[in-house]
Amino acid sequence: MERDPTVCVIGEDVGHYGGSYKVTKGLATKFGDLRVLDTPIAENSFTGMGIGAAMTGLRPVIEGMNMGFLLLAFNQISNNCGMLHYTSGGQFTIPVVIRGPGGVGRQLGAEHSQRLESYFQSIPGLQLVACSTPYNAKGLMKAAIRSENPVVLFEHVLLYNLKEKIPDEEYVLCLEEAEMVRPGDQITILTYSRMRYHVMQAAKTLVNKGYDPEVIDIRSLKPFDLYTIGNSIKKTHRVLIVEECMRTGGIGASLRSAIIDNFWDYLDAEIMCLSSQDVPTPYAGTLEEWTVVQPAQIVSAVEQLCKKT
Repeated sequence: MERDPTVCVIGEDVGHYGGSYKVTKGLATKFGDLRVLDTPIAENSFTGMGIGAAMTGLRPVIEGMNMGFLLLAFNQISNNCGMLHYTSGGQFTIPVVIRGPGGVGRQLGAEHSQRLESYFQSIPGLQLVACSTPYNAKGLMKAAIRSENPVVLFEHVLLYNLKEKIPDEEYVLCLEEAEMVRPGDQITILTYSRMRYHVMQAAKTLVNKGYDPEVIDIRSLKPFDLYTIGNSIKKTHRVLIVEECMRTGGIGASLRSAIIDNFWDYLDAEIMCLSSQDVPTPYAGTLEEWTVVQPAQIVSAVEQLCKKT
């Protein structure tokens, strides 16, 4: 926002309250109420306003207090945000970022535990990225703001407390690149967001058992970084996808299809996908855990796949 005066923030409680998860803390004092604009509880209205602002030269960052609330703005995101560049014959660009906390939290209830990646993945014209560390959250956010395309940035409600040393010098990450988290040569594990940490927890167990998994945080949910993913598959010949998204129609289903289309001949076993259960997330803590992939399931899946020749 210091670099570019056209960048502004729009959303509920983003101003002097600092955001429901304090992501925008201090910005209203520094940049003023017009650049950090508190809105009424009206997602359809302020999302539409942000898209209109992008059409006329601003670079709005629209926050959904919870990503589930942005379902109320699905018409604006789909029929306007994703399409206007094309339906105007290129007369308009829509440099807007739509971001906010989502995913399964800890007993937040079904309405606040939405995983909307696959909902938005099906909208033509949008780019989708999911951050998983403080480092890539900053780098992807800066890249999204500077992009001429509309970008949906998924943050996870349980990752806000993570701490990491961030470089003092400026850096911007590529919106379309996956991150190699752990090199290995036995199996490729593809994941993103909070599941990255479940996978890495499982990886410690797997290494102790003699396995050598390669872990990739795909980060870009649309488009997929098939170059990085493909090079890994050509080396390991086995794939496990781990996601928090729903099994039916989820990110994993799309990713599995892309791998089959492009790298079928390199596979020595079927692609396994571990996803959340196709149920509304229960409020009860024990039931909530049962709906989400746990590290022990990841260990078991890798052992099963690596036994196959």
